[in-house]
Amino acid sequence: MVRAGVLAYSASMTEWRITGRIFGLAAALVALVLPLACGLPGARAEDAPHRHAIAMHGEPALTPDFPHMPYANPNAPKGGQLRMGIAGSFDAINTMAIKGNAPRALVPYIVQPLMMRSDDEPFTLYGLLAQTIATPADRSYVEFRMDPRARFSDGTPVGAKDVLFSWSLFTARGRPNYRRNAEKVAKVELRDPMTIRFTFKSAGDQELPLILAMMPVLPEHATDPEKFERMGFTPFLGSGPYLVENIEPGARIVLKRRDDYWAKDLPVHRGLYNFDTISLDFFRDSNTLFEAFKTGLLDVRTEIDPTKWREGYDIPAVHEGRIVRESIPVRVPKGMSGFIFNSRRKPLDDIRVREAMFYLFDFEWLNRNLFANVYRRTSSFFDESDLSFHAGPVDEREKSILGDALEKLPPAIRDGSWKPPVTDGSGRDRNVIRHALRLLDEAGYAIRDGVMTHRTSGQPLTFEIMVTTREKERIALAFADGLAQLGIQPRVRLVDSSQYWARVRNFEFDTIVEGYVVGASPGQEQANRWSSAAAGNPGTLNWAGVRVPAVDRAIEAMLAARSREEFVAAVRALDRLLVAGHYVLPLYHLPDKWVARWRHIARPAHSAAYDFQYDSFWFQPNH
Repeated sequence: MVRAGVLAYSASMTEWRITGRIFGLAAALVALVLPLACGLPGARAEDAPHRHAIAMHGEPALTPDFPHMPYANPNAPKGGQLRMGIAGSFDAINTMAIKGNAPRALVPYIVQPLMMRSDDEPFTLYGLLAQTIATPADRSYVEFRMDPRARFSDGTPVGAKDVLFSWSLFTARGRPNYRRNAEKVAKVELRDPMTIRFTFKSAGDQELPLILAMMPVLPEHATDPEKFERMGFTPFLGSGPYLVENIEPGARIVLKRRDDYWAKDLPVHRGLYNFDTISLDFFRDSNTLFEAFKTGLLDVRTEIDPTKWREGYDIPAVHEGRIVRESIPVRVPKGMSGFIFNSRRKPLDDIRVREAMFYLFDFEWLNRNLFANVYRRTSSFFDESDLSFHAGPVDEREKSILGDALEKLPPAIRDGSWKPPVTDGSGRDRNVIRHALRLLDEAGYAIRDGVMTHRTSGQPLTFEIMVTTREKERIALAFADGLAQLGIQPRVRLVDSSQYWARVRNFEFDTIVEGYVVGASPGQEQANRWSSAAAGNPGTLNWAGVRVPAVDRAIEAMLAARSREEFVAAVRALDRLLVAGHYVLPLYHLPDKWVARWRHIARPAHSAAYDFQYDSFWFQPNH
């Protein structure tokens, strides 16, 4: 569906705070002072040339005169409505702030980034609000030149000062990833009213220019920094193709397409954003959501339940061709979903306990009895791609990254052959149970009066599995039944989505059932998920509490990689370390993307290679 302040400071950024009118005044002073401090505005002889696009590695696939994105139909008609269903609820709409459970509706429908990502390339951005981008070979800085045609929805031009304002705001009040990026920036210069440059403290971070290019831009003249974190259901003024027409808190968001959208004829948007209105309807119960689709209250659905895909669509609308079902291949790594263990908490702080859980989860039984053997077992954080450690044994590049952590890796992880334990599918495989008992014995546990108990402390082995959907509850209960055979009694707790995400953000859980989506070019999001810095920072996605120096090195090497070969080696090293830590008990993945749509919703013949989105669809009446 939807994807996704530096003034002139140095190392003391994390201590810098700015509020109220002082915020706007400071930004205005910078707009005047910085160009003078660095000389006259404009290019210098040694400056990198401005280009229409930037790729993480190699060259962009599309030339400056490209007509439209390969996965968009430039002749797609405008009109109609797209109604989409989302499981859960929401209590805010600001996805840029840490507070609140907000859906992905604000960006890029209302608020736009500097540049737009191509879903047909691993990681390439093309100009949007920023018409061009410049960065040298060592990527020691990045410079954006704004498109003079760009306008906010009130008609105000989008300038470099709005970029500076947004950066300052996000750094002071936004999500932790903005603050982490700010720590890498030495200074920001407004070189002229339409040009802004970010100079980095050190060269070599290949991804940082692209991360900054994806930054949303808010209008300085219409955004109150003091209210940024307390916007609630009040939409921001933006420059995107839609406006918010209606919000029913927790239940529905309706977006209305702008006829005066400034970028509707730009190549990056030609053939996209075709619906007059987009309705996002929220359902607390997934079965109710499915019924709403089958009865025609919703137009499209991405199916993740193989039982529903196999049996739930045996209805007249499918047989008559009014609902179209498609299996669409996507080339991105399959990612990781599973039981995520919070290693900050006992008893899951013991790797032996976490590994024992692997032997007590009977995937083969679950897949056969609940899912008709449709799923594939996940065994890598970058499964079914050349980024997975399964591609081969540790090479010389990986050895230099892993360092002393290499010798601690099990041989099967070093050579790439490791897989999760395979059972006989009976639910009571004694071979895997013996492995689990051995690991628990090493961790100090034994069965006493039918309860797995720590021999020294006398504490029973128990933990809570927190879930927020009935589907996840069903999987958790199946896992709990297997654990009960050894006297382990986990508590499965179903909570509403608002409470769930509030606890998750603050790491107030033992175990959750969640997933990590992976793009074709993993990057800074891996630091947000696995770095030592993120482990102690609420609001990050390091739910497992990983604090491993070798993991930090692998992430740093991944971000600094100048070639594809260096990049692949770093990601594989990261994969091996995460698998060896047993932080996530892998579940499973689908081979392709399953999509169902009512026939009046059309899509291009060519699907994007690395992602799937509805923004290229259109309404076709009388179908």
